[in-house]
Amino acid sequence: MNRIVLIIDDDMALNKTLARGLRADGFDIVSAFSAEEGAEILTRIRVDAIILDRMMRGMDGLSFLQNLRAGGNTTPVIMLTAMTGAENAIAGLSGGANDYLAKPFQLRELILRLNNIIKPTESAHKLPAGLTFANNEFFTGEPGNAKLFVLSGEEKKLLINLTAPVGNVVPAAPMVAKRLRAKLNGVLSNIDIITVRGQGYKIIEKDTIKN
Repeated sequence: MNRIVLIIDDDMALNKTLARGLRADGFDIVSAFSAEEGAEILTRIRVDAIILDRMMRGMDGLSFLQNLRAGGNTTPVIMLTAMTGAENAIAGLSGGANDYLAKPFQLRELILRLNNIIKPTESAHKLPAGLTFANNEFFTGEPGNAKLFVLSGEEKKLLINLTAPVGNVVPAAPMVAKRLRAKLNGVLSNIDIITVRGQGYKIIEKDTIKN
């Protein structure tokens, strides 16, 4: 499964450029344009790494990072900044950043640094029994007898978000969620998609349902 990176940067042009470049390298990207928006996203999904701008309108990146760590979130973070000087790097690293990259920088360098801070175990999300993901496709059935699970692009994206990891609450168009639920129910009896009122959808393993 592709690694999920959250970009938090209020520079819309840079945010979109980074997203485009990282998607081309195989990452799945979620973008936020403020620290507040990034914090809200992290209440709904788990990501493998965060690219965080230090200077933003509203809450600054360093304050966001300190709050993140104080709350026990250990997601790897690369902090971006136009601020030079060793004292700024020390402040970022002391605040909980795993790496600190000064602007301007090369996309290739950012990708290398991402690969260094994302551990394989952090991007390996456990899927429910009978469901596997390989070569950017989902398969159903037991190993050795797996069948391609045919999904539309929207359905696949939703299932990726719902299972990265299982338990994520993900907003989605009702019709997309309904189609995906019908397809899952048609091939797997152990999982289901439920509605979380006012928030979105969540995939569950049926033996975890409480009456």
